[in-house]
Amino acid sequence: MRAKTKMIHGGITNDENTGAVSVPIYQVSTYKQDGVGNHRGYEYSRTGNPTRHALETVIANLENGEAGFAFGSGMAAITSIMMLFDAGDHVVMTDDVYGGSYRLMTKVLNRYNLDHTFVDTSNPRSVEASIQENTKAIYIETPTNPLLKITDLKRMAEIAKKHDLLLIVDNTFATPYWQQPIDHGADIVLHSATKYIGGHSDVVSGLVVVKTKELAERVHFIQNSVGAVLGPQDSWLLMRGIKTLALRMEAIEANTKKIVDFLQGHEKVTTIYYPGLPNHPGHELAGKQATGFGGMISFDVGSEKTAEQVLEKVKYFTLAESLGAVESLISVPAKMTHASIPADRRQELGITDGLIRVSVGIEDAEDLIEDLEQALR
Repeated sequence: MRAKTKMIHGGITNDENTGAVSVPIYQVSTYKQDGVGNHRGYEYSRTGNPTRHALETVIANLENGEAGFAFGSGMAAITSIMMLFDAGDHVVMTDDVYGGSYRLMTKVLNRYNLDHTFVDTSNPRSVEASIQENTKAIYIETPTNPLLKITDLKRMAEIAKKHDLLLIVDNTFATPYWQQPIDHGADIVLHSATKYIGGHSDVVSGLVVVKTKELAERVHFIQNSVGAVLGPQDSWLLMRGIKTLALRMEAIEANTKKIVDFLQGHEKVTTIYYPGLPNHPGHELAGKQATGFGGMISFDVGSEKTAEQVLEKVKYFTLAESLGAVESLISVPAKMTHASIPADRRQELGITDGLIRVSVGIEDAEDLIEDLEQALR
């Protein structure tokens, strides 16, 4: 089954009882049992819900994994996966990571003695040099947020296997349409499904896919114990979003390429971060391990003042947190999505006050280019 067909026919896509071509919303908390301990597959919706299960089956199918899990947010998904580890364990993590993930590791999980080291995972030598006796996992984003660095998934899988580690990949930017990390050796794949998978700025959610039955059992135990599950209404919205994911991603990438071409020739733009550019350090690698370069662009306009002026003047780009929607979104990571990262650390990474991040939508590309042109002017 090819990618576009999977979006429509992958997993559970209808209701066998009624013939409905859309999985019903099972807005229910508990289920009648035929006898003590004799239920029909569901007993309590924290443990399992038919609508959520349908979504979890679809995402597992799209990521070529053993099982999927739906959580109440991307951060709930990441936190739950980190609960696979014990106090005293250590995780090697991408340095250019989402601000919420950075905050989780440095302000919350560190209090439970889960240690971490942030490294440039696009450099395999740095990753291997950071592995300690108590290291249990390598956690990567590729492309990263917001500098769009590319990490070699197969090389990370080799390092993880060599040291008996789990390889965890945040696949939010690439989506399962463009990239399937499990095919390259990952053990666990994460998504903030709030973004491209939902795609319409109307749901907050997180998804996890695991490679093995053993991991599926462990993650389900944590999901049921912690209870950070996704509700049936939001599960249904995600399934609806998935049906158009392929078409949206193709339209978004087509727009993105045109906008990048425009930005390349603009005098106020000092640096452009986009893996689709031939001069991007990870361009060749991205072309090998993914089938598309995505719809995220970061570009530097040289100063905080200029960045703020651009954001004040745009009309079709919505100044907002998040990404991956049908509408184009714009932000300054240093002041918004990555504000939780200390200023000196941001500067070290290259997340300057003049860096603008754009999530390209499906509007007419010419309107978006004209909007950026007048705002930059």
